Amino acid sequence: MKKANMLLDKEFVIGKIDNRIYGSFIEHLGRAVYNGIYEPGHASADEDGFRQDVMDLVKALKVPIIRYPGGNFVSGYNWEDGIGPLELRPKKLDLAWRTLETNEIGINEFAKWSKKVDAEVMMAVNLGTRGIAEACNLLEYCNHPQGTYYSDLRIKHGYLEPYKIKTWCLGNEMDGPWQIGHKTPMEYGRLALETGKAMKLIDPTIELVSCGSSNTAMPTFPEWEATTLEHTYDVADFISLHQYYGNRDNDTSNFLALSMDMDNFIQTVISTCDYVKAKKRSKKTINLSFDEWNVWFHSNASDDDTMKNNPWQKAPALLEDAYTFEDALLVGCMLITFIKHADRVKMACLAQLVNVIAPIMTENNGGAWKQTIFYPYLHASLYGRGIALNPIITTPKYDAKDFTDVPYLEATAVYNEENQEVTIFAVNRDLEEDMLLACDFRSFKDYELIEHLVLACNDLKAYNTLENQPVIPSNKGRSKVDHGRLETVLGKASWNVIRLGTQKK
Repeated sequence: MKKANMLLDKEFVIGKIDNRIYGSFIEHLGRAVYNGIYEPGHASADEDGFRQDVMDLVKALKVPIIRYPGGNFVSGYNWEDGIGPLELRPKKLDLAWRTLETNEIGINEFAKWSKKVDAEVMMAVNLGTRGIAEACNLLEYCNHPQGTYYSDLRIKHGYLEPYKIKTWCLGNEMDGPWQIGHKTPMEYGRLALETGKAMKLIDPTIELVSCGSSNTAMPTFPEWEATTLEHTYDVADFISLHQYYGNRDNDTSNFLALSMDMDNFIQTVISTCDYVKAKKRSKKTINLSFDEWNVWFHSNASDDDTMKNNPWQKAPALLEDAYTFEDALLVGCMLITFIKHADRVKMACLAQLVNVIAPIMTENNGGAWKQTIFYPYLHASLYGRGIALNPIITTPKYDAKDFTDVPYLEATAVYNEENQEVTIFAVNRDLEEDMLLACDFRSFKDYELIEHLVLACNDLKAYNTLENQPVIPSNKGRSKVDHGRLETVLGKASWNVIRLGTQKK
């Protein structure tokens, strides 16, 4: 059995975790909105047509912030189409996903749903086909109290109180040739700067997210960040990162190492931001919003066929990946990576939340269930709030196809001083053997074991359905604690959550 060691000390601090790193994303795409969060006539639908069974699962995740309405969708979206009397709202062709948008749900309905699930809204504005005026009008509609055309229009529509939406994305993936209104770095930088300046004149309290590269494979990465930040640095508060991974070669050892690519992505963007800071001789630090991330590859072939050969459907099944157990392990590694960078990654959005590459799936007129990736996301959101610690770890390593020196043990720790708890998140990447982990946490020597949650399955390709759910966590972890020392066995290919506290709970 391989052995690893960890030293935990409350003085070894990375930074305070912003709870918004456990955010998510709802786009007008596939069945995310229609027949996802919204299905009038469903047995669980409330008075507004929202599925209560879905809301219950979202609330269980304690999602702090949800990005809306896109995504690629936003770059061709007219927000005015989704307000006012339902019978007057136009049906439109959504060019991003080649579907039919009925506009039954708009900003007012989404804000109401978000409030029901106890989440803030992260609003994206269209900088693809639209620009400064339309973004300002939307902000005025959402955040201005009253006495102006757009604020009074909101009140006329039945929403007296302003939404006070704090976080706004200045477009989406504007570096991508697939994006409607795709722009060069110079074009985007100028437009985003002028839009951000105008928006902050309306509401100086808002935070703005400048578009970063769509992924690390873009030929302009990281030049895009350096060029656009030359323009947006003074007005923006964050820069966005997007990244999806897939096990296309069916090489699990290499697949589970992909969080190292994410780590490198984050470090490169931080370096680029700080280069621009130095160049501008600025005292301001730009933080990171990793506002799209997940595993996404299972559904690609069927999606291409639907959009090419059967376009203009309302809410077709798109991007409905059935997540395997190994996908959940990588999602766990990615969550650990965010915690390791808590000093600079302040927001992140699992893309997406319901039906579309999502932890929650539904059947039309049927039930809802938890995909495999639901569980590491749930555990991190529940127990990963507080101070990110920097544990000293020694672990055996392996080489994979695209990576060298991959740690078999991927782990981090979070100290919640208010609850007097420490939580260790750990993935054993070894597909063949269990691992013995010895942890010295002498600065928490009076802490006892609360529980050791484990997500494990003998079949790496197992996935959950409504009728059959082979991938669920247990609290049967093999841990023992004695006077500031933890000894535990991490099962082969497993996600582990080890909770320590001042008393058993």
